[in-house]
Parts: sequence; structure tokens; C-alpha cells
Amino acid sequence: MSDMQIVHDYERLLARGEPVGRAVVTQVWGSAPRPAGAMMLATASGIIRGSVSGGCVENAVASEVQQSIARGTAKLVTYGVSDESAWEVGLSCGGTISVFVEPTVREWMLDAGRGEGGVVIATVVAGAGLPGASWLLRDDGDSEPIAAPPGGTEEERDAAMRRLDAVLDAVGTAARDVFAKSTSRTEEFTTADGEQLTVLLELFPRQPKLVIFGGVHVAQALTTLARPLGFRTYVADGREAWLTPERFPDADELVLAWPTEAFERIGLDADTFVVLLSHDPKFDDPAMEVALRSPARYVGAIGSRRTQEKRRARLLESGFTPSDLTRLRGPIGLDLGGRQPMETALAILAEITSVRFGGTGRPLSAG
Repeated sequence: MSDMQIVHDYERLLARGEPVGRAVVTQVWGSAPRPAGAMMLATASGIIRGSVSGGCVENAVASEVQQSIARGTAKLVTYGVSDESAWEVGLSCGGTISVFVEPTVREWMLDAGRGEGGVVIATVVAGAGLPGASWLLRDDGDSEPIAAPPGGTEEERDAAMRRLDAVLDAVGTAARDVFAKSTSRTEEFTTADGEQLTVLLELFPRQPKLVIFGGVHVAQALTTLARPLGFRTYVADGREAWLTPERFPDADELVLAWPTEAFERIGLDADTFVVLLSHDPKFDDPAMEVALRSPARYVGAIGSRRTQEKRRARLLESGFTPSDLTRLRGPIGLDLGGRQPMETALAILAEITSVRFGGTGRPLSAG
């Protein structure tokens, strides 16, 4: 469930006139269909939205949320499952999941879901003091305390915030890695007096941008496949006939311009993935020069190995170093064997997904 979907579901559940609590996956051991950061909402009467496991754990977690609402405090719960009964709780093979349940959906989570993203919420889920103390860490390095834990006395809440504050430097370092790997996770931290804190680093990412130059058939397929993966898609080209809404009904924005102007208008940041498809040096070369000098996470260009060699030679002549060119992906995409436009688009998005989440491109290991 996306961050905005959680916000929409919360507002619909709240309109029913009863309290709404939240559950979030903190850790997974073994195999499970939902990763750390997966969320579920539940009302005091047991109505649920979202998923933490894809199976019957939802019923047990909904009950925990109901109890959390009733007592007004948060709690970390763990579910262990054998291989034989894994299917009953939605695990693809035996394993364990931990879920943090809260009596409310706090405003910071709603703000993060409604906003532009680029934040990590660090929340104490276990350890000394009351669970629920939270800090917000932005991808520009700023941070601020945002939530004392629910329940307890004022002195207990203050003490819990001080414990989290004592490990904030280490939490900030971990948050930077969470931003880099685009995935939520839980880590253990030790305070100066030896207290252990288990902290959920919950990522609310910026929406990734897929920027395509060249309005070819593969670009059409890319915009279709990228939408359900959460990308905001831009298709740019200097040829007006190639860039029409009829050809690109799934694109978020069409940009009629040459590469330098197009990329300047779009803005290439660290959450941008650039795909060059025009197969024409007068477009591809200036596009590559701009993209490789930008902080874009991924730069890929279509073309055969021979085309890539010539392209790299021209870039070296224009002042790029061999180290600079290690960022250029070409031939583009993972080798899936297909050659049709939709198959090529799938291969490109597979490589982008691997880069985005730090994957190996190898088959998944068995659970």
C-alpha cells in the first residue's frame, strides 16, 4: 500500500466515527510477502485496510490494534511460523515477523504520506522506556523530534525522548543508508549508559521519476509498466510528431524540447532514472552529457555494444573520464531474452529496480 493510499484509507475509516490505529512491519526473518515498513490500519471495531503479511496474521494484528486503542499504548508483537503452517498466515515459507502496533495514526505519518517524501521516521519500538518515541530525519540532513510515546506520565515520555536523542547521531547515519537503499528497516542502538533501543527506520520516499528521452515504441511500453511501480513518468523529445497524448496515454508529462532544455525543465535529482532511447547521436550525446553530470541515480542508453563503444569514445573526447562512464548503463536493461518493445521495457525496468533497491539481478533464494 502506498503512502497516499494509507492517507486516503485513514480518512475514509475515520469518517465512520471510531478510533483508528496502525500496525507496521518492523522486521522479517525467513520469507514473507510484505517487507519492513508495510502498513495496516484497523478500527476499534476491527475493520482493516492494508496488509502486513498477506494472510491470516492480519486478523491477529487487527486484534492487537484494537487492544492498543483500548489501552492507549503501543506494543511490539512477534509471530513465528513453521514451514508446515506458513501458508495459514501468509508467509511463503517458515519465518518470523515483528509488527509494531499503535493506538492512533499519528499526524506525522499522515503529513509524510501527503507530502513530497524524502523523510525517514525513526521510532523506538522496543527497549528502555516507552515505545513510540519518534524523530523525523530528512534527506537533506535536518532532523527534529516529532512524537513522544503514547501513554505513560509526562516524565516517562520525556525520558523516552531523551533516550532516542542520545543515539540520534547513529540513527542519522543509519537513516542515510535507508535513503540510499530505498527500504525501511529496524536497527539496534546502545545508549551511553548501556541501554538497548530497537528503532524502526521507516522510509517515506520521494516519488521516483522515470525520465525518457526518445518517444519510440519502447518508451510507450515503459510508461505503461512504470505507472504501477510508482514512478512519475516524463517523456521528452525534440520531434513533435513523436510526442502526442495519443501515443503516451500513461505518461504523466510530455516535454517537447531538446535534451538540455528538457532535463532542465524536469529537474534531474537523486530519485531520477534516465533512459535514452532516441538512437540518434544528435539527441543521445547531449542528453548523456547532461544526465551523467547530474545526480540521477540511473543513466541508461539503448544500442548495441558497438554503438556503446562509439558513444563512450565520443564522451571521452568531450572530457569525461573512464570513471565517469561507469555510471552509463549500456547496452541497457537486464538480459531477459525478449526483444519486443514490451519485453525490452520490462528488461530496462528490471535493471532500474535492481539499481533502486540494491538488488543483484540474480534469482531470489528459496525461503
